[in-house]
Amino acid sequence: MAKILVIEDEASIRRVLIKILSEENNSYHVDEAEDGLAGIEKLKEEDFDLILCDIKMPKMDGIEVLEAIKKIKPEIPVVMISGHGDLDTAVNTMKLGAFDYISKPPDLNRLLNTVRNALDRKELVVENTRLKKKVSKNYEMIGNSTEITRIKEIIEKVAPTDARVLIMGPNGTGKELVAHWIHQKSQRSNGPMVEVNCAAIPSELIESELFGHVKGAFTSAVKDRAGKFEAANGGTIFLDEIGDMSLSAQAKVLRALQENKVSRVGSDKDIKVDVRVIAATNKDLKKEIEEKKFREDLFHRLAVILIQVPPLNERREDIPLLVEFFAQKIAEEQGNNKKEFTQGAINLLKEYDWTGNIRELRNVVERLIILGGNKVTEEDVKLFASKA
Repeated sequence: MAKILVIEDEASIRRVLIKILSEENNSYHVDEAEDGLAGIEKLKEEDFDLILCDIKMPKMDGIEVLEAIKKIKPEIPVVMISGHGDLDTAVNTMKLGAFDYISKPPDLNRLLNTVRNALDRKELVVENTRLKKKVSKNYEMIGNSTEITRIKEIIEKVAPTDARVLIMGPNGTGKELVAHWIHQKSQRSNGPMVEVNCAAIPSELIESELFGHVKGAFTSAVKDRAGKFEAANGGTIFLDEIGDMSLSAQAKVLRALQENKVSRVGSDKDIKVDVRVIAATNKDLKKEIEEKKFREDLFHRLAVILIQVPPLNERREDIPLLVEFFAQKIAEEQGNNKKEFTQGAINLLKEYDWTGNIRELRNVVERLIILGGNKVTEEDVKLFASKA
């Protein structure tokens, strides 16, 4: 049931609003407050899905109430109630975060449409928040080692900027995770994050994938198609395994970084893009540059900030935390209770040579949970993780 709070000092207007809302929809629970101060007190004590607030009130006017609501519970939509002389003020409240405004006396259809739209918006905000928390959990950085602490500190500093970042490290170390953390903590977090695995796309198709193409540009180009740079406009593009990108595609990426514009394959028309670029590779790009396989000018454009992600063997003290995290995550995915790992099992896992890094550890933890006993013991590790 949607809970609505009406903050209005005129009792007659309050009664009209409550009557309209209650009679229109039995799923609306409508509460009331006779002034701004009373409304704020109710908001502190209860959760509401929508607030209707008058502008001209004693003790605390509507603008002050709106500002207080946005500080206390910013996700709640607020619809302002305005008299004829308050219309300019009502419009200005939109800039302060009000969802909409309705005039006195309230028009029935206008009021109900505004309320429905505001409640729909609230549901979307809640759902987006839930999804963001889910995404954040999926890409959580686990570990307290010196190396991971240093990376977290770098992310905190670089994320709010638009600086380009190059993430380097062996396969399975969590380079993608670092990229997602940078995006989620950036000013672009509400925008898209578009991922491109440069190693998985054939060299003859990489330019079309990145920059799009026009109809007829090549045999299979049956219609115009936007590329990943356009899709990432206003957000972040993550170029994973950029060391595998062809030299011709590298040249186009360099131009996109220099000029903030791209052109689709088969077209000479420029398209402006506002994109932050994060790249990652498991290759030694300086060696690739020496061998003429990677452009030095592109390297310097990408590596404004360079983050080196260490292999798991260099951060063994994080293994207990990682095992705990994976055990909890796997239990949630499978709908089971989390299995405990004995200290002996943990100690043995810390001794292994993790050539596959965190990705391999995650697979081994899942294997032990499936094949091990009620508690995963040292013997289980010896039996089922010997491949590690």
